[in-house]
Amino acid sequence: MTVLDVEQARRIAVRAQLLDAPATRAGRSVAEVVDELTLLQVDPTAAVAPNVDLVLWSRLGGDYEHSDLTFALETERSLVEHSSYVRPVDDIGLVLATMRHELHPRVLEWVEANARFRTDVLAQLAAEGPRTAAEVPDTCQVPWESSGWNHDKNVNRLLEMLTLLGDVAISSRHGKLRVYDLAERVYPADLTVPSYDDAKAALDRRRLASLGIARGSARGNGGEQIGAGSGGVPVTVAGVAGEWRADPDALAAADDDFEGRCAFLSPFDRLVYDRDRALDLFDFEYVLEMYKPAAKRRWGYFALPVLHDDRLVGKLDAKADRRAGVLRVHAVHEDVPWSPATGDAVDAEIDALASWLGLAVVRDEGIRARPR
Repeated sequence: MTVLDVEQARRIAVRAQLLDAPATRAGRSVAEVVDELTLLQVDPTAAVAPNVDLVLWSRLGGDYEHSDLTFALETERSLVEHSSYVRPVDDIGLVLATMRHELHPRVLEWVEANARFRTDVLAQLAAEGPRTAAEVPDTCQVPWESSGWNHDKNVNRLLEMLTLLGDVAISSRHGKLRVYDLAERVYPADLTVPSYDDAKAALDRRRLASLGIARGSARGNGGEQIGAGSGGVPVTVAGVAGEWRADPDALAAADDDFEGRCAFLSPFDRLVYDRDRALDLFDFEYVLEMYKPAAKRRWGYFALPVLHDDRLVGKLDAKADRRAGVLRVHAVHEDVPWSPATGDAVDAEIDALASWLGLAVVRDEGIRARPR
């Protein structure tokens, strides 16, 4: 079995996520980047910028605009929003195959109990075209019951379930609202849905290619698989307990020259989303603290992990105050003492982030940029 040192493992992970030197991503389109990353998690939190935009900015640089993603989703149709993720449209058949197999029986039973409701919704979309959930009448027979956010939100739940089943699809957004249409009007006409086993194996391979190296089994908080599954080849990492799996192409390039850079990452970025992997390979501890009381936060409401070369070295606590036109830097946390070069790179990246957002940098008292 191949044995990697920790530095090799980290560089495999960084390269796979397109976070090495900018030259490695030159000329890529939004669709090409998402294809290599396999997905973008859709999350409404915009303390700095929404996750989809932060991830794409960190790969594509300051020329990226949200309209580029909208074009790929709504005009080019090279990408599609499905459930809580933006994915390549070429993967949608694989996703549908696994979703149909893995849906909880309670969900299927509820959809079956609302057969007439389902028929009504599909008929309205067929006759009247794309609709937001608010524009769809609630004709359910059996209300959705839960102790949480979705209690009695019957139209939203049915549209989400029909998206998972492949009957409807998210065709666009009106502001923050999803717009739904019949799947046949959104997905390719030649869409095929393979068997569950074939789809799962293909998604495992693609996921691992986007991660480079991962544990065989790991699951994120949102239910999306973040482990390697059946993909790749087994390896061990010196000094780290247990077995890993590595993408064969990434493994073959493990000793290639590596040129790193500085990047700020969203808390939902796949380099850090598997918190255990980040701790094992990067010695990086991270908790998203937006749900904690302010007095109990160590790093900030929506602190951005800081990547420098092949190390995760700290967190940036900042907030975009669009009304005032400023990016407020509340704290810059150094997990380990930074060299002058690292500090300069972080300061330059703060300026780049503010420039991309169209904001001026304002640092809280005591937070000073290093003289250059």
